[in-house]
Amino acid sequence: MFRLTPPDPTDPTGRPVAAARAHRRRPRWAAAALGAAAVAVLLAGCGHGGGGTGGTSQPPPAPTQAAPPSPTESAGPTQTAPDGRGAIRPMAAPAGCGTTVHDGDTMKQALAAAQPGSTICVLGDLGDARLSIKTSGTAQAPIHVVGDGKTVVKGITVAANFIDVNGINAINPHAPGISLAGNNITLENSTSISPHGDDGDGIRFWGSNIVIRHNTIQHTSNAHKAHADCMQTFATDQDSPASQHILIDSNRCEDISNTCLIMEGPNSEAGDGSGVGASSDVTYVNNYCQNHADEALQIDDVQNLTVTNNEIAGEINHAFALQNLATGAKVNGNKLNPAIRYEVGMDDSSKPGYQGPPSGGNP
Repeated sequence: MFRLTPPDPTDPTGRPVAAARAHRRRPRWAAAALGAAAVAVLLAGCGHGGGGTGGTSQPPPAPTQAAPPSPTESAGPTQTAPDGRGAIRPMAAPAGCGTTVHDGDTMKQALAAAQPGSTICVLGDLGDARLSIKTSGTAQAPIHVVGDGKTVVKGITVAANFIDVNGINAINPHAPGISLAGNNITLENSTSISPHGDDGDGIRFWGSNIVIRHNTIQHTSNAHKAHADCMQTFATDQDSPASQHILIDSNRCEDISNTCLIMEGPNSEAGDGSGVGASSDVTYVNNYCQNHADEALQIDDVQNLTVTNNEIAGEINHAFALQNLATGAKVNGNKLNPAIRYEVGMDDSSKPGYQGPPSGGNP
């Protein structure tokens, strides 16, 4: 029996809310909740946080007493981080706009009227509006939704195919801050900052051929018994299918209460999987991860995972957990905080096809 709670009527993503899974490891401490003023200050430098050039990351400093700039002035990092990871800033003004919107109502109308090949440019602070895309593009004519790196919305939901989202900031959104469900979706140069409610996740994704590249996710919190990850996917039913051909490249996960990536396949140890299909072919490369759970990545019943050239900066027990037939994994070239006890924890079922450093202990 699936262990799902009914959709939260206040959840603007419109997706089922998954019950917390008992087998997940709890973090050693939860991040403090951030006020809107602190978010604005942190956004001004989110491309620089977390010690991107190496060493142990420290929690962000307390906000100064000076009045912060408005979200439209400060949203997103001011420039690319020194290690080239995270949302790229500054961004050029979007080009090729078929429609340009500056407020929530107009944005909703434009997205509802989108056709394959549309380019919708979203600019400014759109208040409490969540960007929601439910119309699909095509392989020859994807739909593009583009901001300028200063665009602010209260979250992003994609429930469609052949969609590109670029340069949008989800500030203090209802979690998941960004929800991607469909095939052939690309999310770039966007942010998910201080998501709240539900399980507190920064990004959730389901589907095939999904690219999550050059994004910044900050300050997920375990307040109210959440299990707040930077990125998550699971395969429990037709609305939350198994995922294949996933590229997660050059993102920054900073001050994350739990894992930077948790993936649970359709036969997960949680016991609530759909048993349909397989979660496979996942590349996690060039990312920065600073988190507070036991491990940075928790991989359960996901095959053919590649983990390369990432920086794992948190003071955690081990970096990568492979369990329950997480076979065919390849792990190499990652930089770890010296405080991390061992790089890979693995159970016997995940050893077939594994290439990487020896397992140092349990997943």
